[in-house]
Amino acid sequence: MYKIIIDSCGELTNELKSDGHFKNVALEIEVNGQRIVDDETFDQLSFLKKVKESPVGPKSSCPSPESYLQLYKDEPEHVYVVTLSKELSGSYNSAVLAKKLYEEECGAEHKKIYVFNSRSASVGETLIGMKIQECEESQMTFEETVAHVEHYISEQHTYFVLETLETLRKNGRLGNIKAFVANALNIKPVMGSTPEGEICQLGQARGMNKALKKMIAEMLSKVKNSESRILAISHCNCPQRAKAVKQEILKLAAFKDIVIVDTAGISSMYANDGGIIMVV
Repeated sequence: MYKIIIDSCGELTNELKSDGHFKNVALEIEVNGQRIVDDETFDQLSFLKKVKESPVGPKSSCPSPESYLQLYKDEPEHVYVVTLSKELSGSYNSAVLAKKLYEEECGAEHKKIYVFNSRSASVGETLIGMKIQECEESQMTFEETVAHVEHYISEQHTYFVLETLETLRKNGRLGNIKAFVANALNIKPVMGSTPEGEICQLGQARGMNKALKKMIAEMLSKVKNSESRILAISHCNCPQRAKAVKQEILKLAAFKDIVIVDTAGISSMYANDGGIIMVV
């Protein structure tokens, strides 16, 4: 028996939600003094309206160690945890601390727990969870699964393009002048993840369509053996844009599968209205 716990930055498809092996642990978001729990009650359109109207950017808070600890106590002998990149959130540290607390309280011999630092976010976490399940269902041992998935993470790449830079500006991660010039000239940065799980700029283009094509070209230049890999796309309130990205990719390469999901709370905070995240 096994369980896969993914913090709420990782979106679960309807199929995974009904699978029985997956659970989410919620982060929280604060917008202009209002607390929002990133769980099944999250209302994306209401959240985006609040973000747009707020003079300051939204902030997130990670799950407490106790939130993880309770799930560890409830779950079977193999427990795998996938968190948002530890360079972006304290979720990983909370999950690791909860593991230590569980072992001190209940003993390490009762069950095996491993916490994966996704070094990614959003559907990057989802794909890692799917890879864990693939290993477990193929009868790999706990140790083999951990090794196989860590290797998978080391080869994974995350990309995203934002419609607006306002959240980055409000959070102080982008200067007012740079944000103004980018918005005025319709410049869209193409962003990605470093091997350590930090965010970096890969390029830029004028206009969303050109930026998305640049992102796809960047992805295809890095991916190997695409026919054997699953590619995932998450979108923030722009399903048609996500479908267009999928169709463009299919013109250029074949993948084992391409999954599209809508962003949950934390991913919506990062991507903002109209943002596209792509992971393979």
